[in-house]
Amino acid sequence: MTTPVSISLFPFLFVIVAICFSFCHANSNVLCIIVGEGEGLLKLKNDLIDPSNKLSSWVEGGDCCKWIGVFCHNSTGHVNQLHLAAPLSAPDFDAPSAAGFLLHCRPMLNTPPAEWEAYERLQIPKFFGLLESLTYLNLSRAQFQGEIPHNLGNLPKLQYLDLRSNNRWDIEATSLEWISRLSSLHYLDLSYADLCKATYWLQVTFKHPSLLELHLSACSLEDDPSPIGVNSTKSPVVLDLSQNYFSLVPMSIFGLHGHVSIDLSSNSLEGSVPDYFRNISFLEVLDLSGNSLNSSTPNSLFDLNHLQFLNLLSNEIDQDVSEIVLRELSSLKFFDVSENELNGTFPGCFGQLESLETLNLGCNLLEGVVSETHLFNLTRLKTLVASENRLSALLVLKGREDEYSATLGLIRSMCFSTNRLIGEIPKELGSLVEPRSLNPSGNLLIGNIPDKIGNMELMDSLDLSESIECEESKVNWLYVSIDLGFVAGFWGVVASMVFIRSWRHAYYRKLDHVG
Repeated sequence: MTTPVSISLFPFLFVIVAICFSFCHANSNVLCIIVGEGEGLLKLKNDLIDPSNKLSSWVEGGDCCKWIGVFCHNSTGHVNQLHLAAPLSAPDFDAPSAAGFLLHCRPMLNTPPAEWEAYERLQIPKFFGLLESLTYLNLSRAQFQGEIPHNLGNLPKLQYLDLRSNNRWDIEATSLEWISRLSSLHYLDLSYADLCKATYWLQVTFKHPSLLELHLSACSLEDDPSPIGVNSTKSPVVLDLSQNYFSLVPMSIFGLHGHVSIDLSSNSLEGSVPDYFRNISFLEVLDLSGNSLNSSTPNSLFDLNHLQFLNLLSNEIDQDVSEIVLRELSSLKFFDVSENELNGTFPGCFGQLESLETLNLGCNLLEGVVSETHLFNLTRLKTLVASENRLSALLVLKGREDEYSATLGLIRSMCFSTNRLIGEIPKELGSLVEPRSLNPSGNLLIGNIPDKIGNMELMDSLDLSESIECEESKVNWLYVSIDLGFVAGFWGVVASMVFIRSWRHAYYRKLDHVG
């Protein structure tokens, strides 16, 4: 009698085992089994002001691993990523910035999948420092304020930390010693935090053994009176110290040989560009724009054969442009030395930069002529700006439309406005393949508009306007300003928003943001 009973119970035992196995399998596919973490997140929600109701999925009794912005480890079920950043606008790849160049050249690291409205004026909760399994924490532009909690240093697995503020100095830190305890940290962004009292910021960050990307833009940092000696190949690959108060390039930078990108734009740098940059042999991006550098650039700067982005915009560099020897910069794609005091004739050495895509020499004191010999090898050039100089002629070899098209086949934008160009508008300009913007305004050009320019369907802006005063007499000349791409461009965008809902919603959100 006992045997039939045991047989009859076997199916039920099998069902129980199957249920247990299913539960464990479900757990391996991410279940929020850590009760304290879920309760802590709910308490966090109650403390936050969420005007757009983005945290509506955070409800009691629910699986927190399915909540928007919360991600859990596949095996343990612990919360290991929190994406609570406010929405970011699309990066402007046309802007001359090191950050824009990097975003354009490589994928964004751990881009948050969800958009968030800002949380209003609350201190960063210390609860985040209790999530010991956390590997990713993004609170950028979330409008927190006050002191950064030091217990964030209790997260040994944290690899990505973004506390970038929405407004300058909303958050602050009197010490960054807690960062040294984040032994797994690869990415750190504290931009717009007030770090003027964090006296050992340089020691903590530059000597961090695992940090690869460091952003400390607009943090009220000043010259370090006692720079540290650093000589290590383990250093931040990307270093952003823009919009601070440095009058000298921090010498400690030159002891770190692993840099790929350095952004020191919009500081108060004076004097000459340090010769020590030659020590950073793998440097690809260097942004020194918006400073007061006023001496000639060292030749060693142009020996960096890995350099792709060089921005010297808006300084006070006063030298003959022929002294800028660029022949070794075979990888250079972006070069901006506009708004300086360069003099001399338009240099032929730029024609040797076969990888160059953007060249901006505007607002200097350059003279002479520009011809194909200057640009012959620039087959990848997309943007050429030489406006507000003293150039006297833009020469094109007559009857060589095919060669002109091959030389500047990728050009998108060309600006030679406010120079001293004379003569007819070169008809060979009509042979450019895909120009979007053409501006030779403010010169002494005469004659008819070349017929082929009317066939440029992708042209957005053509400006042949204005005249200049020369020897106290005004010259009446061609005035035209057309937008050939308006009809196709305008209706193309409107039709897209009519039929594509996501585009339409994104457009309305952008309008709300601007408003």
